[in-house]
Amino acid sequence: MNPVLARSLVFFTSAAVLVIEILAARLLAPYLGVSLEVFTGIIGVILAGISFGAWLGGRSADRTDPHRLPGPLLIAGGLTALASTLVIDAIGPTLRIDVVSIVFAAAAGFFVPAAILSAVPPVIVKIQLASLDETGRVVGTYSAIGTAGAILGTFVTGFVLIAAFPTRPIVIALGAALTVTGVLLSVTRTIWTLTSVVVAGLLVFALVALAGPCEYETTYHCAIVDEDQARPSGRTLVLDRLRNSYVDLDDPTYLEFRYIELIADIIEVEAPAGPLDVVSIGGGGFTMPGYIDHTRPGSSNTVLEIDSKLVEIGHEELALTDDIEVIVEDARTSLRDVDDDTADVVIGDAYSGASVPWHLTTVEYKSEIDRVLTPTGTYVMNVIDYDDLDFIRSQALTLLEVFSEVALFAPDSYLAGESGGNFILVASNDEIDIDGIENRIQSRGGSERGIEDAELDRFIDDAQVLTDDFAPVDQMLGRP
Repeated sequence: MNPVLARSLVFFTSAAVLVIEILAARLLAPYLGVSLEVFTGIIGVILAGISFGAWLGGRSADRTDPHRLPGPLLIAGGLTALASTLVIDAIGPTLRIDVVSIVFAAAAGFFVPAAILSAVPPVIVKIQLASLDETGRVVGTYSAIGTAGAILGTFVTGFVLIAAFPTRPIVIALGAALTVTGVLLSVTRTIWTLTSVVVAGLLVFALVALAGPCEYETTYHCAIVDEDQARPSGRTLVLDRLRNSYVDLDDPTYLEFRYIELIADIIEVEAPAGPLDVVSIGGGGFTMPGYIDHTRPGSSNTVLEIDSKLVEIGHEELALTDDIEVIVEDARTSLRDVDDDTADVVIGDAYSGASVPWHLTTVEYKSEIDRVLTPTGTYVMNVIDYDDLDFIRSQALTLLEVFSEVALFAPDSYLAGESGGNFILVASNDEIDIDGIENRIQSRGGSERGIEDAELDRFIDDAQVLTDDFAPVDQMLGRP
C-alpha cells in the first residue's frame, strides 16, 4: 500500500473515532442530559471500543491477508456510525437517568463503530511492516499519525462543526465519507460495493426522513418550544426532556412554575420598591427578566446565558425583548465584568440538564455574587434535588460560608426528605423577612415555608462545603 494512502487512512479513522466521541454527547443529551456522568460513560465506552478494536485489528491482520481488510473495515465503520443516531433515537425514550442507562446507551450506540475504526491502524501497520528491523519506526510513526488525527478530529468537531451544523448532518457526512472510502478501497469486490451503497443509502434516507427529538439543536441542548393547549399564549421551553421554563406571551406576570412564583414572592418582599438592578445567572426561557421588566418598569435586567441559540429562541418565540441585556458567555467569567455593589437581586437559575454547573456552586463563585450585590442585596437560587438531598444541604452550607443570612424555602415534605424537587435558597448580608415571604406565599395559596438559623443547621446536618477543589455536584444529586 502506498505510504501516503496508509498514513491518510490511519489519520482519517483515528479522527473519526474522536468525532464520534464528541457527537455522542450531543446524541445522548435529549435523553440523558448533559452531565459529568454522561461524559464519563461516553469516554469509558469509546476507550473500551478503541482497546477492543486495536486488539481485534492486530489479531485479524495476523490471521488473514491484511490487504483485504481496510476497505471492509471502513465500510462497516461508516455504516455503524450512520446507524448510531437511529439506535439512540430508538432506545432513548426508554432510558432512565442513571449510570447503568448511560453506559448501556453509550455502548449500544458507539462501541461498535469505535471498535471497527480502531481496528484499521494495526492492520495498516502490518501492511507497512516490511521487516522486523523497522518495527519501532513503523509502529511509532503510525501511532503518532493516529494521535494527530484524533487531536484534529477533537478540535475541528468541538470548535467548528458543532457550532456550524446540527449533529445529524455531521453524522451523515462522516458515515458517508467512511463508507465511500471503504467502497473505493474494495472496488474490485462487486458484492461489497453494491451492498454498502444500498445500506448506506437506506441509513442516510432514514436519518433525513426521521426528524429526531429536537426542534432546535443548540450548542448545549436539545430544545423544543411547546404551545400550551389550555392557554394559547403560553409557551413551554423543554431542554433535554425537562420542562425548563414557561412564558405567557401576552401576560409576563403569569408564572406557571411553582418555583418561579416563589422567586417572585421573595423579590417582591426583599427587594426595594421601584426599578431594580437585576442580574440573572442563566436565561432559559427568560421568564423572570420578562416579569421584572413588566412589574418594575425602568429596571436594569442583565442575563448571563452561555447558549446563544437560546437567546435567538427567546427573541423568536418567547417574547424576549431588546430591553433585556443578554451577555452570551459562561456566567463564571461574565460575572467578573459586573461592577461591585450594583445588583439589588441576583437570580441563580442556570442548569445543564438536571444539575447546576458545578463551577457555579462553589464558595469562590458565591463570593463573586456577594461582590456584585449591594450591601442589602439578595441572592435567590433555584436548586433541584431528591433522595438524601446532599446537594441542597451542601449548597446551603456553602452560602453560609459567604453570607451572614441564609434561608431555605420548600414544601414541608421536601424539607423532611420525603420527596424532592425545586428548593429556593435565599442569601443576603441583611435580615431576610421570612414571615413576609411566607405571608405572600400563603396569600396566593402556596405551600412552601422558610427555615433559617437552628432549623436550617439541622437540615444541613453533616453536609460539606463546595469549593473549586471539591464540588462533585453530579454525584451528589438525587434522582426523581
